[in-house]
Amino acid sequence: MSYETLWVGVGLLGQCIFGARFIVQWLYSEAKKKSVIPVSFWYLSLVGSFILLAYALYKKDPVFILGFSLNSVVYIRNLVLIKNEKKED
Repeated sequence: MSYETLWVGVGLLGQCIFGARFIVQWLYSEAKKKSVIPVSFWYLSLVGSFILLAYALYKKDPVFILGFSLNSVVYIRNLVLIKNEKKED
């Protein structure tokens, strides 16, 4: 397996994890019978985003590097807010 093929695999893995968050959110909302964003959505977003950021860095793509760098801030902030909310309960 070539180095390039390995990185394509990393990019595909990141995209699959990042895309899975929508399936998780949809199934969770269907189960609750209302639109809800589960905590797992934010973890999948964060993990997928980090993997895709690594791929973007490898490809030296400034557009995707910027995009996936900034996304992580939002995902981490949402996880912190959820953690703080659970402490208050």
